Amino acid sequence: MLMWASLQSVTSKRLTHQLTRSMSSYQAWQVAQKEDGSFWGHEETLNTDDLPHGSGILIKVSHSSLNYKDALSANGNKGVTRKFPHTPGIDAVGRRVDDDSPVLVTGYDLGMNTNGGFGEYIKVPEEWIASVPFANPRVSMIYGTAGLTAGLCVQKLRKIGATPQDGKVVITGATGSVGSVAVELLTMLGFDVVAISGKAPKHLLELGAKEVLPRSALEATKKPLVKPLFAHAIDTVGGRPLAELLKQIQPGGSVVCCGMVTGVGLETTVLPFILRGINLLGVDSVEIPLSEKQAIWDLLAGDWACPKTEASAKYIGRHQLDKYLSAFLEGKSSGKIVLDHSLTQSKI
Repeated sequence: MLMWASLQSVTSKRLTHQLTRSMSSYQAWQVAQKEDGSFWGHEETLNTDDLPHGSGILIKVSHSSLNYKDALSANGNKGVTRKFPHTPGIDAVGRRVDDDSPVLVTGYDLGMNTNGGFGEYIKVPEEWIASVPFANPRVSMIYGTAGLTAGLCVQKLRKIGATPQDGKVVITGATGSVGSVAVELLTMLGFDVVAISGKAPKHLLELGAKEVLPRSALEATKKPLVKPLFAHAIDTVGGRPLAELLKQIQPGGSVVCCGMVTGVGLETTVLPFILRGINLLGVDSVEIPLSEKQAIWDLLAGDWACPKTEASAKYIGRHQLDKYLSAFLEGKSSGKIVLDHSLTQSKI
């Protein structure tokens, strides 16, 4: 009897040791700096013991979402990530290790200076963690921070009283991950959507856009005001196109600004504001209270679900990240790209 109890104890210790060892080691796509100053991404075996936020919540990540900010981090942008080597991925969905509940993390410092969703494990503060309202948790990463941002933009327009009866709503950068969700969502809510994009119009028309304009629709002009064409707008690109867009908004209309792909500067005049009374509204999807994020997640999992966006998502493995992140920086990315940690090179 004593020998049996002793054998059980030894077996239990071995199993615990094996479980601990397997949990502590994980795969991640990490960005490092070379001696010549350039940056490169590669798969690396890391240890959960080295994750920050020692008292935080350990999460086993199943999926992440690709964003422009991830591409900047992967390219060594010190404005996004200060220290390397680093694991990007500003979005993550998975399960808490302590109770196996499905959880969702976007924004805050995840993937910037805290190791992100491109690794199989993350450790974050409790206050960063949202519940997963989707029946299938991976669907949350089809939306990710981009979908959350699109939802916040639409919510902001509705809060200031925008209605379909006001007229056309224009969306810049419409084939991007934020713009494409905004196109489908506003269409479902009854708005007439005009999309501006440098890519082929087919996908945007399928999402519900009534009209697709080329980027030249926002070419720089010296006039401080031009013919007002749009009731409202969602701008995902910033810079010069945003300055031109402000000139084309109808009196009393609003422009929601959420991106900076073409630049952080904004050279404009006060005339659109004091002669037409337009509004320029900002959206932050990173540092807002968790309750505000949760409210949008709940809508996207319910009344605001975008079935066309969900159906068109592309799933990739870690070994494909370099290719798809480069497409962001080259302006060639479109639609939603989801990282699935179960897709290894041998399975694709």
